Amino acid sequence: MESKPKIFIVEDERQIARFLQIDLEKEGFDTAIEKNGRRAYERIIQEKYDLVILDVMLPEMDGMEICKRVREISDIPIIMLTARDEIKDKVEGLDLGANDYVTKPFAFEELLARIRGILKRRNEDPRKEENRLVVGNVILYPDRYEVKVNGELVDLTHKEFELLQYLVANKPNVLSRDQILQKVWGYDFMGNTNVVDVYISYLRSKIEDKYNEKHIHTIRGVGYACRD
Repeated sequence: MESKPKIFIVEDERQIARFLQIDLEKEGFDTAIEKNGRRAYERIIQEKYDLVILDVMLPEMDGMEICKRVREISDIPIIMLTARDEIKDKVEGLDLGANDYVTKPFAFEELLARIRGILKRRNEDPRKEENRLVVGNVILYPDRYEVKVNGELVDLTHKEFELLQYLVANKPNVLSRDQILQKVWGYDFMGNTNVVDVYISYLRSKIEDKYNEKHIHTIRGVGYACRD
């Protein structure tokens, strides 16, 4: 059975958000709602959506800033939604990477047509969405051996990347030092088993200490676990 497209409604006006949710679900979409801007950004990079309806005026982080940050790491379709009808606001939103712009008040049928048009064009695009792993604000791109935190590229060695990838791919499971050694360094590794602890410290220095992203947990007497 084909899954329904999922639309993320980022809107702090409860009535509008609920109205959109009810009507979109009647049209066959799955939906989720968030009213806080900062939390919305975190959910966009951590969860899986097919399109975002993004209000501009939001608490803690406005829609323009969210759009800017999301575009640094993802090409998920974004429709900006706002009461402001000034040309400069529309231009700014589109320049930041929004796919479309709708002003309040709006006809639901018009918004629906734009949603369907964007999703249709996306489905016809032969490029597949890039493979990625996420924990908190840390995003790994395995196909190109890159790590970004809040959109900023982090310089990791090949082995540091493989260790982080293994931890994130298996979150929140606890991995023993032996499991990590076998997977990241190979069965025939003849070095000191403390190498795992050393490389964990490297990752903590480059990611956790610098960006305050505390996701690698030491499980005393067992090993390590990566958790959101």
